[in-house]
Amino acid sequence: MRRPDARYAPIENYALIGDCASAALVGKDGAIDWLCWPRFDSPSVFAALLDAERGGSFQVRPAGDATVDRRYVGETNVLETTFTTETGVLRLTDLMPVGPPEAYRRELWPTREILRRVECVEGTVTVRVVCEPRLDYAQIDPVFDDRGAQGFFCNHDGAVLMVRSEVPLRLASGQSVLRGEQTLQAGDRRFLSLAYDEDAPAVLPLLGDHAERKLARTRNYWRDWAAQCEYEGPYRDAVVRSALTLKLMTFAPSGAVVAAPTTSLPEAIGGERNWDYRYCWLRDAALTLRALYELGYEEEGRAFFSWLLHATRLTAPDLQVMYDVHGNTNLTERTLSHLEGYRQSPPVRVGNGAYDQLQLDTYGELVSAAYEFVQREHTLDDWHRRLLVSLGNEVCARWEEPDEGIWEVRSGRHHHTFSKAMCWVALERLVALHEEGYLTVPVERYRAEADDIRTAVETHGYNEDIESYVATFGGDRLDASLLLLPTYGYKEATRPRMTSTFARIHEELGQNGLLHRYPPDTDDGFTSEEGAFGLCSFWDEEMFARLGRLDEAREKLGETIGYANDLGLFAEEIDPDTGAFLGNFPQAFTHVGLINAAITITKAEREEATTLYEHPTPQ
Repeated sequence: MRRPDARYAPIENYALIGDCASAALVGKDGAIDWLCWPRFDSPSVFAALLDAERGGSFQVRPAGDATVDRRYVGETNVLETTFTTETGVLRLTDLMPVGPPEAYRRELWPTREILRRVECVEGTVTVRVVCEPRLDYAQIDPVFDDRGAQGFFCNHDGAVLMVRSEVPLRLASGQSVLRGEQTLQAGDRRFLSLAYDEDAPAVLPLLGDHAERKLARTRNYWRDWAAQCEYEGPYRDAVVRSALTLKLMTFAPSGAVVAAPTTSLPEAIGGERNWDYRYCWLRDAALTLRALYELGYEEEGRAFFSWLLHATRLTAPDLQVMYDVHGNTNLTERTLSHLEGYRQSPPVRVGNGAYDQLQLDTYGELVSAAYEFVQREHTLDDWHRRLLVSLGNEVCARWEEPDEGIWEVRSGRHHHTFSKAMCWVALERLVALHEEGYLTVPVERYRAEADDIRTAVETHGYNEDIESYVATFGGDRLDASLLLLPTYGYKEATRPRMTSTFARIHEELGQNGLLHRYPPDTDDGFTSEEGAFGLCSFWDEEMFARLGRLDEAREKLGETIGYANDLGLFAEEIDPDTGAFLGNFPQAFTHVGLINAAITITKAEREEATTLYEHPTPQ
């Protein structure tokens, strides 16, 4: 295993702040090492996360050594980092300002802003500031113009980047870096603002008391939003934090939810599994929608469903694996060879070459999302109906084709069992919507095709020798996605074939309480290893609950939640030996998995309690 590179913080050391259109990663050392503006998939402003030397960052921290403690302020996305030094205590508060709709009507806001407040809580502390943007994935060194009391301005590609600070700053390294130091005493407070605007004239962010009010408004916005969460159960803290994280990764103008706000964090240090996750996957649709509605976030659920159908109608009846936040389809992948990669793990990729793969499971996931939407909203527009019927017809025409599958392997197309089962789900859900009067489909044809799909899955997708459903027809490899078959209603969890599959997956894919998505020697087109998938572990816990094994479900869920970082965040993968995070961070689908596992277990507990109350055990 490659030794850690001291220039790079562990992935789990980062926190996320955002404004529901863009996001930044903030390290325990007070450095913003990743920021893309004006939206999640825009070129970076800071990218030290992917190249410590040339990527650029925005550091605010004590000048000397310090111990660090941090937290989100209550149920908000306002980050508070406390540095304790030999001479005093410094508190740094980081946020991207947000507010309710009326707040944007009352006053002008910059297009984007990061607000940083630094306070001396005890003693005296010298604060050091280094703001070093490196634009367009560190390909452009900005040129700042010192405008005195107005701050520092940099014009680039029709937009302006502004830095204003109550800590005195000076230009360094030509005109591309801002530096400053100031000794603060107990009670002293200073604000710093980094803002971005696309319109002329730019909106100048105000500091002082105005910034304090903006901070309070942002804190109240997040508290009010979190208070809407309807989940009440033993995992509320983890569920609310996951919901807040999902909200941060929601692109509010369209309702899309990105998989992660980062690109190219490696799934194995030194490996080649580095992908751009700043897009929206159809694979996540139904389970994400279920999580939003179950938590009571109906507005977000409606917006997400609207984005799903808006994006897919541009390509329907063909479905792409992913789309950008506006539903655009061209996500051509390219490599940024000038960046060394996190801990020298290239390549750094922008775009995602899997966007034009064939993943037949997406038909089932999208139709299941529509079914979930209809059960909640009891309506379906005419063009929604036409779109869904076209998807059903496409499933009938294509379900027998091989595809790349849910995990986007780059080793060619195969007949994936999960993909076939999800084609069955698509047709079954469409027939159900027909029977409920929401659309009209050729019922006999869909039922006949669904029967053929089920026959194929049960004949070729189940291996009698190992007593398990398998990844591909006629194969003997396991796949954790098969744990979702009961979730989507293909097969009850308690049926013999599911219970034996569950046992085999545990036996072969489990490691230290976590699950890998498939065996490590699977030919997926790559040679490097990868970690365990946090998401798959949450699927595992749902299965325990569906089997009525609630004690084990609770124990396993507690163990998996324990792998979160100190702020309750998860990456895509976890090193099962060390607990270190791997892959892009934070990962939306992992947090969706946590929410749904907690909901399933809590519902099962209540059902069990009701049964015991109505049918008490004889004494």
